[in-house]
Amino acid sequence: MRILFVSSTRIGDAVLSTALLDHLLRAHPTAHFTIACGAVAEGVFARMPHRDRTITLVKRPYGLHWLGLWRQVAFTWWDLVVDLRASALSFLIPARRRVIARGGRHPGHRLTHLGELLGLNPPPRPVAWFSAADAIHASALVAGGGRFIVLGPSANWDRKVWPAERFIAAHQALTAPGGPLAGARTVVLAGPGAAERAMAAPVLQAIPCAIDAVGALSLPECAALLSRAALFLGNDSGLMHLAAAAGAPTLGLFGPTPASEYGPMGRCAAAVLADGPPGEAPMEALPVAKVVEAATRLLSNTKVAA
Repeated sequence: MRILFVSSTRIGDAVLSTALLDHLLRAHPTAHFTIACGAVAEGVFARMPHRDRTITLVKRPYGLHWLGLWRQVAFTWWDLVVDLRASALSFLIPARRRVIARGGRHPGHRLTHLGELLGLNPPPRPVAWFSAADAIHASALVAGGGRFIVLGPSANWDRKVWPAERFIAAHQALTAPGGPLAGARTVVLAGPGAAERAMAAPVLQAIPCAIDAVGALSLPECAALLSRAALFLGNDSGLMHLAAAAGAPTLGLFGPTPASEYGPMGRCAAAVLADGPPGEAPMEALPVAKVVEAATRLLSNTKVAA
């Protein structure tokens, strides 16, 4: 069985789409998968079982990237095509069955809409794939044992970024004596590039003992690291979704984006919202005390579940 799966250009959406892929892997254990996605999101699928290849889409004028994809897949007979991009491509290639997402924005969580495509209610959770080698590399970064908290101070839009001084204050409250993560080590995690480094820099400067993992890990290595974290505390971002999928207790910070649509989804994940109209409030309206309270509650629930 051959399955073509057209996923997102963005990391967060790509991570959410792994929920469908994990379901398909379990439903069709001998199937072979081809993934089409944006170049930034390629690492989300790099360790996926039964993946024959990944085709990365690089946006070109006039939608010519779709023509390039068509040339690579049009001469294969597909048993199933799942197209989360709602493109015309899926109608122009030979397939026994097609599942095509509707275009536009729809109310409700993105994961719920994905589940509906395959009639899955409730939808399965996203997953994070990584190898033993990824785990070894991640373990070397935090060698020495003990609990650690991962801070994710970056995002792909500056309005989604919680002020650095509030990250620092929340970290101090959580890791101070008597705090829920007293004595835990700290990892500051962000993607590659100057913009990500600039967002993380004030936090790293204020926590000199923190492990600097900015741009240091591939996405599978990030997943391996996050799977061991005592807590991920970060902005609405692809790393937030990856942390939840990897099983880390995950607290996502939301202001001008709707947590009802893009909150983290995992075995132990929650969103905390800035004060004001949901999906419209600025990140500056998210108090430190509210975040610390939400993180403490999440960690308490984690212990109960364990």
